[in-house]
Amino acid sequence: MVRVGLIGCGRWGRLILRDLKVLGCWVGVVAANSGSIANAQSAFADLIVPTIDELPELDAYIVAVPTILHGEVVLRLVPRGVPIYCEKPLTNNVGSAQEIVETAADQVFVMDKWRYHAGVHALRDLVRSGELGPVLGVKTTRLQWGCPHDDVDPAWILLPHDLTIALEILGFLPKPVHAIAESDADGLFGLSAWLSGPAWLHCEVGTRSPQYKRKIELRCRDGVAVLADSYDQHISVLRSDLGSRRREPPMYEQRPFVDSMPLLAEITAFIEYVEGTGPMPKSSALEGLQVVETIAKLRKLARVADSI
Repeated sequence: MVRVGLIGCGRWGRLILRDLKVLGCWVGVVAANSGSIANAQSAFADLIVPTIDELPELDAYIVAVPTILHGEVVLRLVPRGVPIYCEKPLTNNVGSAQEIVETAADQVFVMDKWRYHAGVHALRDLVRSGELGPVLGVKTTRLQWGCPHDDVDPAWILLPHDLTIALEILGFLPKPVHAIAESDADGLFGLSAWLSGPAWLHCEVGTRSPQYKRKIELRCRDGVAVLADSYDQHISVLRSDLGSRRREPPMYEQRPFVDSMPLLAEITAFIEYVEGTGPMPKSSALEGLQVVETIAKLRKLARVADSI
């Protein structure tokens, strides 16, 4: 039985705890307030303590505290010498992300659940097959009303998903070239970003939309493939030729994929790695740093004040 320490048991941490218990892990939880304690109790944590120092030495640790605390908590756990899985983003500060990489690059991994989404894998496999010709770019849309996080703005919460989707589909992260922020007196609530490279990436994120929208479009020379919603169980593939530009859109093909829960999939991958039966989780600390650096550059391009 793998023994895991979970630091934080809030809105997302309770779901992590649920899946750890599904996988048969022993879980000790650091819960610092009544809400987190209640979440830990309802999901049958094996141990609940108020501080990290009161956790015993365990096989691995998962960090699910507010984003502004990621760097501090990860670095406190590093001396324990076992794998650490940190919720995305690695940090919201380039300096602390660099410190983590310099201190424990092979020990720390980032929880990027979209890299475990079967629909993203279907798009990735299309790229690898070359079926639709060379890739031109990827466009992602991530819109909703409101943000449940009050420690950082939506760019730090939403953009990591789309940047790591690009990593999974393209195999690299394009370079930031332009960004436009939407903001009001309370701060940033939306950002449109353009990144370039061998293939481009266009991301739109925001928390002032009446529609909840999650969409990924893969644009290739010979067609387009779309995951229209995070809960869809298929991608839509549309082939094109030069003549199709002046006609009605061609019929599209629905390609089903085996549905799975990305959170459970990423936690399963981490536990198998800790057990020694599986490879390292997908997002390394170095990739986590790359995402943090990219967001910081996009914020600078959009003239959004940030501590980097």
